[in-house]
Amino acid sequence: MPIKIPSDLPAYDVLKSEGVMVMSEDHAARQEIRPLRIGLLNLMPKKIQTENQFARLIGATPIQIEFSLIRMSQHKTKNTASEHMASFYRPFSDVRDQKFDGLIITGAPIEHLDFEDVTYWDEIREVFAWTQTNVHSTFGVCWGGMAMINHFHGVKKHMMDAKAFGCFRHQNLAPASPYLRGFSDDCVVPVSRWTEVHQGEIDAATGLTTLLGSDEVGPCLVQDPAHRAVYIFNHFEYDSDTLKQEYDRDAAPGAAIDVPVNYYPDDDPTRAPQNRWRSHAHLLYGNWINEIYQTTPFDMDLIGG
Repeated sequence: MPIKIPSDLPAYDVLKSEGVMVMSEDHAARQEIRPLRIGLLNLMPKKIQTENQFARLIGATPIQIEFSLIRMSQHKTKNTASEHMASFYRPFSDVRDQKFDGLIITGAPIEHLDFEDVTYWDEIREVFAWTQTNVHSTFGVCWGGMAMINHFHGVKKHMMDAKAFGCFRHQNLAPASPYLRGFSDDCVVPVSRWTEVHQGEIDAATGLTTLLGSDEVGPCLVQDPAHRAVYIFNHFEYDSDTLKQEYDRDAAPGAAIDVPVNYYPDDDPTRAPQNRWRSHAHLLYGNWINEIYQTTPFDMDLIGG
């Protein structure tokens, strides 16, 4: 089954050209089926790129998805056209009375700030509380995951001495987890962050389980059943050239920056990077969608009850 998105959203043509099944809203309305309603609270500056990345992953499952784009109510983006935002995004204040089967909360380039110094911190804490009554399952990504695990468990975000940047091997720590169904014993995950959470603090919290972790860059994927949430601190959703874009951007001014680890063949940035995480990315988000499908109420009014 396809993902349902507006036919004039840029992701529609991108995904269709890649062979992902997409469906216009008019076509979807003619099918007698309840699609899963998945929201994307997009905090990233490059909105369209992020839309494409997550739509690609959740649109590859056999389940019909209704994809909704959400933004913070007061925060104004500087990197995406206002026409795009007005056409496709709804502020959180407009959807807070609605129910969602799933919600993805993205990362944000604000990790150097204390949580309380983020301009929309009060509102995103409202979002976290709202997920407990209006969302069946929430996926917090990178900063979004660190903010959620801090909100619900007090697990802190720690600055690192050097940026974790590249592709790092992670161990499968919970092979029986439904979120890791089909995973290898280890896998490569793109990482790009200046902050980390500590495994000891996760272990000290109640009810958290680390599913993927790395000896080099720490915990990656954490399950929080009590809050019907999963937190990932790295970037399975990245395109093949996303780390390259970040490297080229930061290297252009002539600043000293390390080449992303284990990303380019022979660590040579003049060569095309290799994508070694795509299959596991589809497995993870497909497993998440499947878990939602298996457990969410058919009557959406019962979500969060």
